[in-house]
Amino acid sequence: MSMDNLFYQLALVLSLASFLGLVVFKLKLPLVVAYLITGLLLSIIRLFDIGHSPVFEILPEIGIAFVLFLIGMELKLSELKVLGRPIFVTAFGQIIVTTFLGYLVSNVLGFGKTESLYLGLGLAFSSTVVVVKMLLETRDLNSLYGKLSIGMLLVEDMVAIVVLMLISLSSSTKLGGIESLAPIGILIIKAIGLFTLTFVLAKFILNKVFEYTAKSVELLFITSITWCFAFTSLSVLAGFSVEIGAFLAGVALASSPYHLQIQAKIKPMRDFFLALFFIYLGSTAELSELSATLPIILVFTLYALIIKPAIYLVILSRFGFKKHTIFRTSLNLSQVSEFSLIVLLVGVNAKLIDPITLTIMAAVAVLSITISSVLIATSKVLYKHMSTTIGIFERKGFSHHFEQKVKKELDAHVIVIGAHRVGTPIVKYLHEHDIPFIALDFNPSIVGDLTNQGINVVYGDIGDPEILDYLQIERAKLVICTASDLLDNELLINLVKEKNSDAKIVARAVDNQHASTLKNLGADYVLLPEKVSGDYIVHQIKHYWPEVNFKDGIVFGNKAISTIA
Repeated sequence: MSMDNLFYQLALVLSLASFLGLVVFKLKLPLVVAYLITGLLLSIIRLFDIGHSPVFEILPEIGIAFVLFLIGMELKLSELKVLGRPIFVTAFGQIIVTTFLGYLVSNVLGFGKTESLYLGLGLAFSSTVVVVKMLLETRDLNSLYGKLSIGMLLVEDMVAIVVLMLISLSSSTKLGGIESLAPIGILIIKAIGLFTLTFVLAKFILNKVFEYTAKSVELLFITSITWCFAFTSLSVLAGFSVEIGAFLAGVALASSPYHLQIQAKIKPMRDFFLALFFIYLGSTAELSELSATLPIILVFTLYALIIKPAIYLVILSRFGFKKHTIFRTSLNLSQVSEFSLIVLLVGVNAKLIDPITLTIMAAVAVLSITISSVLIATSKVLYKHMSTTIGIFERKGFSHHFEQKVKKELDAHVIVIGAHRVGTPIVKYLHEHDIPFIALDFNPSIVGDLTNQGINVVYGDIGDPEILDYLQIERAKLVICTASDLLDNELLINLVKEKNSDAKIVARAVDNQHASTLKNLGADYVLLPEKVSGDYIVHQIKHYWPEVNFKDGIVFGNKAISTIA
């Protein structure tokens, strides 16, 4: 079989990725680490030409398009309006400061002025694809720090596009005068046109189109894919990136009543193509050329992992975000972007910098992405040990309105941690029966909705130990946690026992082993929603088959099927 055969290459790549993925999974590390190592091994073994492989020429870019398409569908303009200022100020501030300091560091390491500027810019951009992948794995995409991270990454991607255009201009013409500014003006006009087109189509056309196609699940899926690729193509033709086009295509569907169905269908495809992207990224590090530059690579990697997050910490803290939020946001952005490689590649093609500079940045990207992925996956443990240090950056006496404390004094109240899904009926019942309670959730949208309903709710993550001080836990009668993360539940139970040993604790588990652990820690009741649901259905089938009659709403047989309230 030819080494150039698409199926041979796919079989080889995916087999290696699957094996390493299993090892990484057993070690409780992010799967992205396995993918990067797979790419690194492929670059060493050289079983086929990765640079001209049919697997890596197109497929990874499709994965990136799907990622940004799905992110766009999650976007709520109301949130962007509220978080717009901190996102833009922090993103631009970080780019300026990181580029300047990166320039100085590069200069000290012996690089020329032009190469130092390129390296400084390269260090300033963080990876949208990596961060989204990690937020998905940690289920933090809807958190405040998740939304801040995504917002700043999109701003950085747009800046990167402008930088690429400026580099292209500088390599073909001398900057200065009206003639050199004209392409930039055209780009701005195109950007305005693209954004305008997005919202016009979303408001007047797309909803009607998808109303017809939604009658068939298959047709809905095909139409959504068509829309994604068509609008992305339009973006590329206009001079923008695949990322921007795919993101705007998703934004156009954010208000569609069918966006959840579309997301459910595309997510499995996204994961497949994304895996190929990270494998390809891992393969870009040329180990044979790196031995002489290893100290420089390590310096730049540490810069991305330590200095850049510190810059984010300082700027974000000025907006009143709590230390947990600024820590998690900054940690999310502690790596070098794939866009950085593109910027340096354009510089190499324009003969402005030496090719070895690109090789160094590729190694920094792979190393920083690998390490930052592990750091993000273990962020809860890291925060526990670094909380006091991070508190230095926190702005005292001022809070962003998302993170303000509840001023109302409570006594003998219920605390509900996690007000979505499992928590929704609990919150509804407590509110309707005037039982004193306070809810905690890390999704700004849910917090905003509950606040508008007059419900006592606080934004926060149970992974932040200080958040319990907001909940007046020392006077609580009952604590209900609907989050299923074992570490979060352990932290909660220990703190509740420490602050209020009389309070009853209800925790949520994902399996019997998890439930046993929580009971041993001191939980009074452990809820297993999935098991309860399954047991209930089995019970009904046993007692009522063949005419299954579900008392709370679901009926089999001749009667209509509904859902349990």
